[in-house]
Amino acid sequence: MKDEKPGLFDSPRNVKILLGGFYICCIALLVLDFVIHRHIIHRWESLWGFYPLYGFVGCSILVFVATWMRSFLMRDEDYYEKDQHSDNQQKQLATQKGANDVDD
Repeated sequence: MKDEKPGLFDSPRNVKILLGGFYICCIALLVLDFVIHRHIIHRWESLWGFYPLYGFVGCSILVFVATWMRSFLMRDEDYYEKDQHSDNQQKQLATQKGANDVDD
């Protein structure tokens, strides 16, 4: 573990540079929103900052739906191991009884 080469994001300096690049891109896109003429279809598309707001709301809804879905899709940590043990136990019981079911 000590011989591992440090990754790109392990250095705080690299993370600051990357975040600075993202901030510059965001500011540039915000300035371009005033300059570039958009061909809008719906009235609300002409609102200032519509697309960033639309993206933020869409991502927020996605996170909340994923959190809700996690409540019923979440499985135990040993979910697959538990199935594997039960399959082995069933096979052992079947061989003990002398039953050889071809459909398994």
